[in-house]
Amino acid sequence: MTTDRYFEAKEVLHYAFGVSSLAAFLIARSHRGIAAIIIRERLNHDAMKRELRRRFLRASLIYDASRLASDVKAVKAFIEAPQQNLELPLDIRGTDFQRRVYRAVLAIPFGATTTFAAIAREIGAPKAVRAVGSACARNALEFAIPCHRVLRTNGKWAGGGKWGDYRQAQLVKRESNAASISAGRSSVSTLRAGCERPLR
Repeated sequence: MTTDRYFEAKEVLHYAFGVSSLAAFLIARSHRGIAAIIIRERLNHDAMKRELRRRFLRASLIYDASRLASDVKAVKAFIEAPQQNLELPLDIRGTDFQRRVYRAVLAIPFGATTTFAAIAREIGAPKAVRAVGSACARNALEFAIPCHRVLRTNGKWAGGGKWGDYRQAQLVKRESNAASISAGRSSVSTLRAGCERPLR
């Protein structure tokens, strides 16, 4: 059994599609939260649903755009103009190792990046750099678990696959710009507060 297939008898997943400037996506929700965000370069309903089926072999898949409208809106807003981490209830699955990797990835500050090697050290498995890369490649929750912030040790993008250098670089740039603007506003507010304090 591969590590990126999830089994739960009699499970129901509701799903819907969205389109953004960087990627088309399918989002699926279980009774516990968002279980999958699957991306493609272009919207392809059949291929994306097949990918969802591959990951959740025993689930009943129900298309419901109305039920997931707010989730689709949140994911699209995050892609177009991220201001903070994507805040959605998550149904995170995977092996124990994958879950450790995902917890470490979730701790990456908004607007920052790290490396596969750093994540491996963070989870106490410094020699498992390739396994960390594999876990990120199998991430079923794109954007919500921000594996796009994880780079090679040389600072290069992982490249290829479902992301590609361009989309990864663009999203990281949008996050970094938003974080810089927020930090600038915070500094101005702090300075103003200091200037408004009465002299003693």
